[in-house]
Amino acid sequence: MRQLEGKTAIITGASSGIGREAARLFAEQGAKLVLVARRRSELDRLADEIRDDGADAVAVAGDVKDADVARDAVRIAIEHFGGLDVALNNAGTTGAQIPLPEMTMELWHEVLDTNLTSAFHAAKHQIPAMLARGGGSMIFTSTFVGYTVGFPGMAAYAASKAGLIGLMQVIAAEYGPQGIRANALLPGGTDTPMGRAVSNTPEALAFVKGLHALKRLATPREIAQAALFLASDASSFTTGTALLVDGGISINRT
Repeated sequence: MRQLEGKTAIITGASSGIGREAARLFAEQGAKLVLVARRRSELDRLADEIRDDGADAVAVAGDVKDADVARDAVRIAIEHFGGLDVALNNAGTTGAQIPLPEMTMELWHEVLDTNLTSAFHAAKHQIPAMLARGGGSMIFTSTFVGYTVGFPGMAAYAASKAGLIGLMQVIAAEYGPQGIRANALLPGGTDTPMGRAVSNTPEALAFVKGLHALKRLATPREIAQAALFLASDASSFTTGTALLVDGGISINRT
C-alpha cells in the first residue's frame, strides 16, 4: 500500500524546489493535494502533471503572508477532498543577506512574515480541520541555520526559522492528545533555485558543499523523502522533533 493512500495534504511553496518534489512524491504515494504558491503558471503546470500521472491536485495561487490564502487552502481541501490529514508548510525566503544594523524593518518583516507568520496563519486553519479528522501531521520546513549554525548576514532568516521550531513544539504538546503530530524538517544545503541564488558563484557553491560532512548538496527529492516520513504513519510516534536532514553540516568540522 502507498504511504499516503487516502490522505489529503496541503503543500505550500509547491511551485519549485523542495515543495515541488514533495508534491510529486506525495502524489506518487497516494495523496490528494492542495498546492499553494504565488506563481500561478508554475503551479498549474505542476497540478496538470500530477493529474496526468493519475493523482489529484488543486492549485491555490497566492502569497502565504496573506491569512486568506491559508484559510482558502484548508477550505478547498475540505470541499474537494473531504478533509485535511497532512500539511507541509514549506514556503519561505532567505531575504536580504546584510549585517543586522543595516536591516530595515521592511526587510525584517518580509522574512518574518513569509517564514514564520505564514506558519501561524496556516496552523490556525489547519488545526481545526485536522481535529475534525481525528488527527493529522503538520510539518514546518525550518533549517539548521539558527539551530546549530549561525551565518553572518542571515539574522532575519535564522530568527524566523528558529521561531518555527518553537511554534511546532507548542502545537505538538498542545494537540498531541488529540492526534495531531507536529514536526520541523531542517534541511541542509539543497540544490534548489533559492539555494542557487545564495550560492551564486562556483567558489560559493564549493564552499557550501564543503561545509557538509557528505561534501555535497542534497537533491530536493532527498529532502522530500524525509518530509514523506514525517507525513506518513511511519512516523506515528514522532512529534515535537526538529529533524536534521542536513548532510552532516551541523557536526562537520573538516
